[in-house]
Amino acid sequence: MPQERPVPRDQIEAHERLMQVVDTLRAECPWDAKQTVETLAPHLVEEAHEFADAVARGDMQDACEELGDLLMGVLMVARTASDGRGFGAADVARGVTDKLIRRHPHVYGATQVDGAGEVVKNWEDIKKAEKRAKGLDESALAGVPRSLPALLRAYRVGQKAAAAGFDWPDLHGPAEKVDEEWGELREAIAAGNQEAAAAELGDLLFAVVNVARKLGIEPELALRATVERFQARFAFVEQNLGKPLREASLAEMDALWEQAKRHLTDSRARG
Repeated sequence: MPQERPVPRDQIEAHERLMQVVDTLRAECPWDAKQTVETLAPHLVEEAHEFADAVARGDMQDACEELGDLLMGVLMVARTASDGRGFGAADVARGVTDKLIRRHPHVYGATQVDGAGEVVKNWEDIKKAEKRAKGLDESALAGVPRSLPALLRAYRVGQKAAAAGFDWPDLHGPAEKVDEEWGELREAIAAGNQEAAAAELGDLLFAVVNVARKLGIEPELALRATVERFQARFAFVEQNLGKPLREASLAEMDALWEQAKRHLTDSRARG
C-alpha cells in the first residue's frame, strides 16, 4: 500500500466551508429546500457542459468557476439525497475512493503494468468483474449513458469496443470507412431515399468519430471549436457587410468570409 499524500490544509478548509454553505442553503433557502435528486440532476448535466465549453474555449478562469458550480451541484445532490434517499456526501466520497483503490491495483497492490494501455485494460476488467458480482450488464459496451450527446456517446462506444479488441489496427481502416460511407450516402441521396440517406449519414458520422478516436482527438471538443470559428467568422461578415445578409450576394459574403479567416487567424497569432 503506497503512503498516502497529505492533503494541504487550505484545501480541506475550502471543501469544509463549501459543504457548510451547501448544508445551510438546503436548510434555509426556500428554493434549495424544495429540490429533489430528480430536479437537481439536469443542473449537473448543464454545469458539466458549461465546464466543457470553457475548456474548449481555452478560458481556464471560467473553467475554474464552472468546475466550482459542478462541485457545488454534486454536493447539493448528495446533501439532498441524505434526506431519505439512502446516501449522502460521505457515502459518495467513500464509494468513489474505494472504487479508485480497487481499480488501481498497480498503485495500491502488487499488479505490474507496462504503460497506460494496460492500466485501461485492467480498469475495464475490474469494472466488468464488479458488474458481474452485482448481476449487472457485463457487455463491453455497457456503462455508456444514453443521455450523452450523440457525438460523445459514439466516441465512448468506439473506445469501449476497441478496448474489447474490436478495432482496426491503424488509421487506414476507419479512413477507408469514411470514404465507403460517403459513397453510400451519395447513392441514397441520388436514389431519393430519405430514410436510407438518414441511416447512411449516421454511419458516416460514426466513421468520422472513429477517425478522431484513432487520432486521439476528442470529436466533441473538435466540433465545438469549429462551431466557435464559424460563429466568429459569420459575425465578422455581418459586421462588415454594410447591409442585411438577405440583400447581399453570395460572392460578397464569400469575399468577407475569406477576409474573416485571415483576420481572425492573424488576431490569434498576435494574441
